[in-house]
Amino acid sequence: MTLQALQLAVGYPGHAVGSGFDLSLPPGQVLALLGPNGGGKTTLLKTLLGLLPALGGEVHIDGQPLRSFSPAQRARQLAYVPQSHAGAFAFTVADLVLMGRTAHGTLFSAPTARDHAAARAAIERLGIGHLAERPATMVSGGERQLALVARALAQEARFVVLDEPTAALDFGNQGKVMREIRGLAAAGLGVLFTTHDPNHALRFADQAMLIRQGRTLAQGPVAEVISQALLVQLYDAPVDRIQAPDGGQPAFLPA
Repeated sequence: MTLQALQLAVGYPGHAVGSGFDLSLPPGQVLALLGPNGGGKTTLLKTLLGLLPALGGEVHIDGQPLRSFSPAQRARQLAYVPQSHAGAFAFTVADLVLMGRTAHGTLFSAPTARDHAAARAAIERLGIGHLAERPATMVSGGERQLALVARALAQEARFVVLDEPTAALDFGNQGKVMREIRGLAAAGLGVLFTTHDPNHALRFADQAMLIRQGRTLAQGPVAEVISQALLVQLYDAPVDRIQAPDGGQPAFLPA
């Protein structure tokens, strides 16, 4: 039960974005993906999800090529939390979360009692029950992001992929979402998230992968990969390392 990229090349027709990507995400693990804007992170995510075709190499789930999965089969394996967006239609938050259950039926089948229960449980788990009947277009960006995470939970996929899940969140809700990521891994799911905050990777991920200009700069255990020297290389900018007085986990800040 592993999500793998094998010498993956990503991009768009006539425009290659990156190549040579290898990764392996087993259940119960969290992989953090870091890199500067324009480095290929989101394109890599969309290729891993099957939303974009690979330009080379392959994505496998349990040793089977992802291209052999139907859209419904992919949806039962992979849940996606995009960066928060307003959307065009005023679905309620409850309906938005319930949409995650289409992976277990069809687009036109009526939701079952099991579907409604899974959606309610996801809403309560994220603490957004008070938003359930509000239009998703009328809540804050941070609240909408929590609803998108709840939708992924309701989907009950085996792997969850999140693109900058804390970008629109306040300090308290950042912690809530990152703790939820660890909770998903503890429940046996594989989780991949992108972030611009190396401290989130250090605290909540098991593995890290650094991408710069469409190539892998480094990957491996998070304590080894998230270092001052590698972050300076990654962002081509000075980075300060702050060590806790008790010798605990360090933190990294822009210098």
